Amino acid sequence: MLSFDDLWEVLITEDESVKIEVKKGSEVGKSCWETISAFSNEPSLGGGYLLLGVKSPEESNTNNYEIEGIADSDKIQRDLATQCRENFNITIRPHIETATKDGKTVIVAFIPEVQPSEKPVFITSRGLPKGAFRRIASTDQKCMERDIELFYKERNAQTYDTTTIPDATLDDLDPEAIAAYRRERQQLNPNASELNYDDQKLLFALNAIARHPTQKEEYCLTFAGLILFGNAIALRRYFPMHRIDYILVEGKEWVSDPDKRYQSIEIREPLLLAIPKLITLVLNDLPKAFGLAENGIHRRETPLIPRKVIREAIVNAVMHRNYRERSPVQIIRFCDRLEIRNPGYSLKPTDEFDQPGSKTRNEKIAAVLHEVNFAETKGSGGRVMLEKMLEANLTLPLFVSNRDRDYFHVTLFTHHLLDGDDIEWLTQFKNYGLSNDQAKALVVLRQVGMINNLIYRVTNDVDTLTASQHLRRLRDTGLLEQQGKGSATCYTLNPEFQPKEQLEVDTSNLDSKTTNNLSGQFPNPNLDSSTLQADSLSGQFPNPNLDSSTLQADSLSGQFPNPNLDSSTLQADSLSGQFPNPNLDSSTPQPQQLTLELFPPIKKESLEERLANIGKQTEPEEIKTLILELCQIKPRSSSELESLLKRKRKSLLHQCLKPLIDKGLLEYTNPEKLNDPYQTYRTTQK
Repeated sequence: MLSFDDLWEVLITEDESVKIEVKKGSEVGKSCWETISAFSNEPSLGGGYLLLGVKSPEESNTNNYEIEGIADSDKIQRDLATQCRENFNITIRPHIETATKDGKTVIVAFIPEVQPSEKPVFITSRGLPKGAFRRIASTDQKCMERDIELFYKERNAQTYDTTTIPDATLDDLDPEAIAAYRRERQQLNPNASELNYDDQKLLFALNAIARHPTQKEEYCLTFAGLILFGNAIALRRYFPMHRIDYILVEGKEWVSDPDKRYQSIEIREPLLLAIPKLITLVLNDLPKAFGLAENGIHRRETPLIPRKVIREAIVNAVMHRNYRERSPVQIIRFCDRLEIRNPGYSLKPTDEFDQPGSKTRNEKIAAVLHEVNFAETKGSGGRVMLEKMLEANLTLPLFVSNRDRDYFHVTLFTHHLLDGDDIEWLTQFKNYGLSNDQAKALVVLRQVGMINNLIYRVTNDVDTLTASQHLRRLRDTGLLEQQGKGSATCYTLNPEFQPKEQLEVDTSNLDSKTTNNLSGQFPNPNLDSSTLQADSLSGQFPNPNLDSSTLQADSLSGQFPNPNLDSSTLQADSLSGQFPNPNLDSSTPQPQQLTLELFPPIKKESLEERLANIGKQTEPEEIKTLILELCQIKPRSSSELESLLKRKRKSLLHQCLKPLIDKGLLEYTNPEKLNDPYQTYRTTQK
């Protein structure tokens, strides 16, 4: 459990978040009940903190969080514990503590997330669904019927991929997929005991087959077994929409004109065969960087996007997707980026992708992919993608998760993070006094269209609080515009500085209903993976007798000379080179690295100028710095500081003067009489 000081630091730096809610706390009312229900219900949140005795900026005259205190903390604690026991369908056991801040008492209540078998937690007087809530960003949202259905489904300990398919028999398995498992497992762990099993025992151990529900002597396939090992005919028969579409688009925008062609390949194979094929197919299709190894004579070609990034993106899409949704995974190749879209929002918050820890909705599928080294289960996949893109000096991947519409998108850009054009574009900010880290953040905004705490801290290798402070400073200077709040906060570039060629970011959906408030930012809002049918690819099949379900490779604009080559036997290099980049070769200049010399030193504002420029959005740290400078010149009273700093005296005492004294940076001139009406303060160090 975090201390109040830690929570307060997060609160004033990042605002309320998915895990922190503040209330004045004069009583434990209905608003508190809703927050308790939300913290108890929200999947994978782990619970949240309810702070009582704190005013929100909307309630405070200072537009900042303010400690109001609890007059009778014992009564409020008793009421909170009693209502957690009596007002809900199950007993909630909060962990309650008191803390003292600025001489006032506040209550910190940690509300734990309950077990799946106990959800949904709801207010009994309201019933279901009106009395049940979820914690979305920094708000408590009423549960919908879909949420209630999800809670009841999660009460079952078994995941969806263990579901049996009674009509699917062992004849529906692909022997090549079983052989591929054995081969990869042998290479990874030659002593694995399961390699000694026959096929039937092996598949049973992997939860790929199970006893038939009615014919106990027979076996049938599970959903995981069919997806991992099923042959193409069985996959088409049972789950025709659970395919993977590789779509090639000319240019940077989705082809909205039906007369313009795009190309598509449908992959209907077991995952153990489809994954390596897709990885190689995509890598061969990406632009290459050419070079010679030291003392070498052979040219080496390296895909712009690292192989590990492509592998993680593809594996995550097929491993974590929601297989209840009957729609394909889409890999869409534009000339400047690769978009991978799958049904199923991320169970792990996107702003935590650089942190360890993982949760999967398809644990049996994930376990098999882990055993053959296709996937990891430690939650490090997102971190690997971020780090590898940085090592390649490429723009960081963009992760978008939408809970309401139940999808996840990752966008991988093929352009470098800092090239000559970026450096030239940055020169317009030379008078803003930007640090190197802040300049790189602006480049990300130019290329991607948004930035959040995760992207900033990974780009610049800083901690969460530092990233928040830097982003808020960029916002206060007018360079950025803030969207959302709390952990869902993201920033877009002020339209005044937005380059014309930048992808447009639609912020109309930036509300608490999206997991990271980034829904709808892709240029084609009408391309929905749940509705794109195979026969919707108008114009791409020149043979009117050619059914899209038996797509031949020569249907792709004649680029495959072998008429017998179809999608089931597609070679990985069949699409290589169709997006030529004649300018990308060994003579291509290396991307320029941004240096601090880009921005010349600017004249530091005088103390008088800084005092004159104080506004409502001035950061608390800047106010503290000004206090230290003012009190270094001569001792100042709180009333004098109130006038100079344009802040309420009460706010200065609680938010600035007391913390500076506690840190030993400021001291009383009359420590014997702390409440002396003529008390003044001075800086401790000259």
